[in-house]
Amino acid sequence: MEKLFANIQAQFEAFAKDAEAQIVKGNKAAGTRARKAALEITKLMKDFRKASVEAAKK
Repeated sequence: MEKLFANIQAQFEAFAKDAEAQIVKGNKAAGTRARKAALEITKLMKDFRKASVEAAKK
């Protein structure tokens, strides 16, 4: 679960960097990368939820 959490943090940092570049500088490619990172974060959050529920059952 720690590895999953670290992966979520890394993806969020990438998302934040690219989203800021799109908003501040109008960088369209950064917007594409931010949207891709957002999708990956969604998948990771679902995995985290599953792992968290399993850990709570123990």
